[in-house]
Amino acid sequence: MSPLNPNPPFTQDTVLDFRRAERTGLSEAVFCVRKSPQQIARILESFAQRDTACLLTRLDPEKLAPIPPQLTARLDYDPLSRTGVFLDPKPQPRPTPVAIVSGGTSDAPVCAEAARTLAFYGVRTTLIQDVGVTGLWRLMERLEEIRRFPIVIAVAGMEGALFSVLGGLVDAVLIAAPTSVSYGVGADGELALHSALGSCAPGLLTVNIDNGYGAACAALRIMNQWQRAPVAD
Repeated sequence: MSPLNPNPPFTQDTVLDFRRAERTGLSEAVFCVRKSPQQIARILESFAQRDTACLLTRLDPEKLAPIPPQLTARLDYDPLSRTGVFLDPKPQPRPTPVAIVSGGTSDAPVCAEAARTLAFYGVRTTLIQDVGVTGLWRLMERLEEIRRFPIVIAVAGMEGALFSVLGGLVDAVLIAAPTSVSYGVGADGELALHSALGSCAPGLLTVNIDNGYGAACAALRIMNQWQRAPVAD
């Protein structure tokens, strides 16, 4: 090793965690940011060799295009959520439905990422869109429908007021997913994130900005615990 370069050479090999589902109840997802098309292709080949389905997140069309067609032919890609499902996950249908409630149409990519993640695991979702609090009547018109769901993922940008409003109206497990949709001081979603973290509605679970995948995984972890047998005294 050269004294001018004391670090070991960078390798493009990826170490995949095929036993993660056994430990955590959630299989490994492939986060495609900063991965090259060649790296993604090698990852898909590894899953194909095991005949194991996988979920890819943040997969941009520009990275998808160079991937060999024999792999993309087996990939279900959604450009809105930038997610791909490789092979058929064959999920067992889950009994617990989830409502995804969004402030506006601009939040759709995050909603779609959450919905696609949940679908990968066999969870049914209902999207309740455009119920932001500036037109509170829109939310009130759908409130009884929202109350039927045991888990609600609330997706909102701007000042994130939807999180506290829902937190005071429903008794569901409420997961806040702030988005980077805003102006000025709300840019990049930090204002919505702070609103969720500082909410006066107790028990609000909050994930990171634009993290629809993380919101879905939080819901899945909760469902997994509900399905487990009670712990003996």
